Amino acid sequence: MAIVFSSYSHRDETLRDEMEVHLTMLKRQGLIETWHDRRITAGEEFDKAISKNLEEADIILLLVSSDFLASDYCYGIEMQRAMEKHEQRESHIIPVILRSCDWPSAPFGEFLVTPTDGKPIKKFPDEDDAFLEVVNAVKATITRLQLRQNTTPPSISYSSAVKLQILDIPRSSNLRIRKTFSDRERDQFVEELFEYIANFFDNSLVELSNRNPEVSRHFNRIDTNHFSAIVYIAGKKATQCRIWIRGSSHLYGNDVAYSSNASGSDNSINESMSIVDDGYALFLQPLGMASFPRVAECEEIIVSTRSL
Repeated sequence: MAIVFSSYSHRDETLRDEMEVHLTMLKRQGLIETWHDRRITAGEEFDKAISKNLEEADIILLLVSSDFLASDYCYGIEMQRAMEKHEQRESHIIPVILRSCDWPSAPFGEFLVTPTDGKPIKKFPDEDDAFLEVVNAVKATITRLQLRQNTTPPSISYSSAVKLQILDIPRSSNLRIRKTFSDRERDQFVEELFEYIANFFDNSLVELSNRNPEVSRHFNRIDTNHFSAIVYIAGKKATQCRIWIRGSSHLYGNDVAYSSNASGSDNSINESMSIVDDGYALFLQPLGMASFPRVAECEEIIVSTRSL
């Protein structure tokens, strides 16, 4: 069992607690045991308890934010000792970027961080997606530690290891089997994609307003399958849209529709994206109405969706 030590600023305690929840399955599988300073019990000496558990740690999570970098204890004591243990191959460091900050200038700036490319967890439309990347990084590290000890990972399957691309053996990374997707899989794909798009719009408009005082926005989650968004500049409506899931009863089947009118009806669309598959994966394909008037805004939505 690997001991996972979390080094963090108390201002990020809420994010640390959420990460702990996502690590639950690894704890249930007996793969890890976690420790942080809130585990210190009455009567224990603070510094000694932290030092003892830091020395025993196999994996050290640096929960990075501006407050972490500004903390003399986190940066000057815990992080420095973690770096020493990493260099001596006594522990493995995983920097977890919680919030935007100048982390590339830190001593761990050249480490492989998580989430991917150092995108802060707070920047994700759905933070669960970000925490899942942290879980996968911990899984990968556990497997590397076990391989280093010439042991077989007890609870991480071969298929999971291949998926994470962490096995140091020659093999193909592009092995796939054609399949037929069920109606339920297609419906679930659209539902999850729609939630992503809705969160993407909402969070992006909030950020747009934060960065530009003259900009205000109105995001309306009409119901489970509909939302609308309006952007105002200096109080004047600048652009708007309405996006919804169309049911399987219409001509093109279950898809995501777009209208440049925030208050329009389901019968009026400027573009739609239908579910297609290549025998290996599901993805969305635009209907091709981008040449129609007033749909230039849709092109950005299509490009963003294709990258999902």
